[in-house]
Amino acid sequence: MTLVTSLPAPPPPQLRRVGPARLHHLARQLATRTDLWRPHVRFAHASRWSVRVAVTDDYEAWLLTWLPGQSTGLHDHGGSAGAFTVLSGVVEESTLPPTRSRGPAALVHRTLSAGRIRAFGPDYVHDVTNNGTEPAVSLHVYAPALDTMRHYVLDDQGRPQVVSLERNGTDW
Repeated sequence: MTLVTSLPAPPPPQLRRVGPARLHHLARQLATRTDLWRPHVRFAHASRWSVRVAVTDDYEAWLLTWLPGQSTGLHDHGGSAGAFTVLSGVVEESTLPPTRSRGPAALVHRTLSAGRIRAFGPDYVHDVTNNGTEPAVSLHVYAPALDTMRHYVLDDQGRPQVVSLERNGTDW
């Protein structure tokens, strides 16, 4: 009789410096760790589904799943920098240009398919949506860990207006 034992998964990698370039690299690295995220893939019809799959003193990583039509809504990351990679499917990212505080601004739209990575600094405002016909899966990394997120709508002149504030420990 052969006894098979599974070795524990290696711990998540550590960061030496935090910034968009480093988070881009980390998102790519974590995407290859299917043992970290694949067991958590599931879809919810009410809204996109998310689960935190890694946390260290420097960053946290979240798995998000998207059915067609699901969206984050326009939001920031409360001062955290971040990166996300599409693991499967296709999502559309809509971003406000950095000059959003200077008046009206049009959203910039990008289509991101599996393997694409977007990294951003602490003042980034975006919306991620599955506009396709198939489910999508993405992995998001934030440093420092998310503490707050503000949600926005654009007013009649195209200026972002805060409509809600979510807090860690209360809203997620």
